Amino acid sequence: MGCAPNEGRAPVGTPERAKWDPTFVRQVTAWLRPMARCWFRPEVRGIDRIPADGPALVVSNHSGGMMTPDVLIYAPVFYDRFGYDRPLHTLAHYGVLMGPLSWVMNRLGVIEASPENAAAALGAGAVVLVFPGGDYDSYRPTFEANTIDFNGRTGYVRTAIEAGVPIVPAVSIGAQETQLFLSRGHRLARRLGLKRIRMEILPVSVGLPFGLTVLLPPNLPLPAKIVAEVLEPIDIESQFGSSPDIDEVDRHVRAVMQDALDRLSAERRLPVLG
Repeated sequence: MGCAPNEGRAPVGTPERAKWDPTFVRQVTAWLRPMARCWFRPEVRGIDRIPADGPALVVSNHSGGMMTPDVLIYAPVFYDRFGYDRPLHTLAHYGVLMGPLSWVMNRLGVIEASPENAAAALGAGAVVLVFPGGDYDSYRPTFEANTIDFNGRTGYVRTAIEAGVPIVPAVSIGAQETQLFLSRGHRLARRLGLKRIRMEILPVSVGLPFGLTVLLPPNLPLPAKIVAEVLEPIDIESQFGSSPDIDEVDRHVRAVMQDALDRLSAERRLPVLG
């Protein structure tokens, strides 16, 4: 029997966050988990530091270029700990949600990165995962792999303050070893006028099977071991007062993350192997 065109889909006009489908998430997780375990040998520490209930903003560094495995590493552990009745929404660049792929991504909890979407998801009680550095961070040169750099973006702090939720910092190491990232390509992007389509970089990397590439085609990731750690939540009001300075909070969050990333780096013995 054929399926109706919209069967299994949310009605037209439904907010992105409302399209999250826990049954679909469970099915996809069961399919992808063995692949992730085999290829990246992931180790996620401190997942219990995410508050047991209520909304929270998880703030992480972003790694691995276009083929970033970050959500693939965090999401299965999150759902193992908190169950599939608690949504995890990931904020993503609009380009990830273009075309028919948006239907799949929305069902998995991925929503376009915007203050409005983040506020709505937090207001509905969800946990929101954000990578403030975005593609700028995920394409950082390999020799700067262990540097926390959000490119001056502090909107996540304002989002947490306005929503009255804790910031839960998280860091990961290993995904920047999945290929050799040479340059973000700032100058080339500027010369080509890519800023008008919200592209500030045109990254240059070396990997397999395509060798040297400028953004496209994306190389496949090497099987690097990835270690991630969720850190202690930051209650902004109790730590910074009722009128916190956004830049001060941002500096503190990045400092906490940098300390943790330095510690993970000191534990690492060999690239790719971990």
